[in-house]
Amino acid sequence: MNLKAIPFGVIGSVLALGGLTAYHFSPEQLWLVTAVESLALVCLILFLVVHRETFKTFSSRRSTRMGANSILMAVLFLGILGIVNFLAARHSIRWDFSENQNFSLAPQTHRVIRSLPRDVKITVFTREKDPGYQSYKERLDSYRQASSKIAVEFVDPERQPKMAQSYGITRSDTAIFESGLQTVRVTNPSEAELTGALIRVSKDDKKRVMFLEGHGEPGTDNRDRTGFSLAKEILIKQGYEIGTLSLLTQATVPDQTAILAIVGPRKPLTSDELNRIHDYVEKGGRLLLMVDPDTQADFTALLSQWGVGLGRGVLVDLQDRLAQGDLTALLVRTFTEHEITQDINAAVLFPLARHITFNDQIGKDWDFVPLARTSPNSWAETDLKGRVVSLNEKEDIKGPLPMAAALTPKTAPAEGKTKSAIVVIGNSTFASNAFVNFPGNSDFFLHTVAWLAQDRDMISIGPRDQVFRPFVPNPLQERTLLYVQVIFLPALVLIAGVQVWRKRRRL
Repeated sequence: MNLKAIPFGVIGSVLALGGLTAYHFSPEQLWLVTAVESLALVCLILFLVVHRETFKTFSSRRSTRMGANSILMAVLFLGILGIVNFLAARHSIRWDFSENQNFSLAPQTHRVIRSLPRDVKITVFTREKDPGYQSYKERLDSYRQASSKIAVEFVDPERQPKMAQSYGITRSDTAIFESGLQTVRVTNPSEAELTGALIRVSKDDKKRVMFLEGHGEPGTDNRDRTGFSLAKEILIKQGYEIGTLSLLTQATVPDQTAILAIVGPRKPLTSDELNRIHDYVEKGGRLLLMVDPDTQADFTALLSQWGVGLGRGVLVDLQDRLAQGDLTALLVRTFTEHEITQDINAAVLFPLARHITFNDQIGKDWDFVPLARTSPNSWAETDLKGRVVSLNEKEDIKGPLPMAAALTPKTAPAEGKTKSAIVVIGNSTFASNAFVNFPGNSDFFLHTVAWLAQDRDMISIGPRDQVFRPFVPNPLQERTLLYVQVIFLPALVLIAGVQVWRKRRRL
């Protein structure tokens, strides 16, 4: 076949014009426009290649024809450039070379976007001069490029006051997420807020986390340092429904409870309450138990049925602890491979913790997985009357010791029933208002809740907000830095200076 007989130039021009026309009238048919413009680009390139000799001969003629040749080449070049620019704008690739990946979405966010069950419309009410405009634009452009299910529209509330009034907008820099019958309002352009809104708006049903009360537990509405109001807000942002439960007044745990959370009780539970909790777990319930060392609450009767126990004393770690802090302020860095601990890169701070024990003979029907451990240079101190400085091998328990563990039955549940699961953590303060914002604490808490709620795709959903995360050294690292910066480097400079002085003196 003679390629010169095929009018590639005419075909390419027609396709290019047809693609632009189709995009003007039907912008939602982006796949069709992209295909037509791609064919137009191929035809124009083939036209230039096939007729290169003709262009060469034509361009070598008289100067009267050179102007027309230049115009034609310029038009073809601009046409190709326009098509390439159109395709690049619709299928752009971004590279993030910043040190902390400030302009990239977190892996957790990508998992949420890939699992969107339906389309989500995001309407941002902001002006170009507002402080949040650029942040919204940069982040939502990344969301929009990651999924065709996300549509973003920016609205100036001053130019379109009726639309702003219909949405009840009272302040600028507000984003409205809409999907199905769900509507979520966001006023902060951080990735955590935007991803949390995507989760909430794409779910018609919310999993309920019930916090047990009536035994001196820190309240979920308490905003003091010991309260759990921040943890409650974090869970709500991730799409959970939070409630409270008293088994002193209710005979059973409600059927719609996804997780029963027992967090930091100070007083003992009655035998009836323990029996109701046991019945809930045995029927496929999922239990989160966070118990501090210094408490009167005793869960021996409950946990021993599954082979689990709460160890005596308080954990002390001379290696993995907070520098300049108390010996009991553990900075946990050792995690077992598990769905809960995946993607946890920061240390978790446990201000005061106890260890978890397991009897594999009693709990032979359960899989016991330690989630976090102390270092080998640790122990469970049983006597805290004086200053703790050394291990008493006769009374104390040598580490490493687990301070958090997950349990699941080895046998699969009956068809149509959920599988029981238990997470026991020997500390509750790490998720309190005073410590939940510590780099690794919120991640560990959210991972635990997501695993218990069987939100496999949502585990590790604390998206990566670019905040200052200081390096927190342990005591060994602190001493090393002291010796290097305060002693070694100044001494090295002093010695070098003396040597230079001696050499110059000899001259």
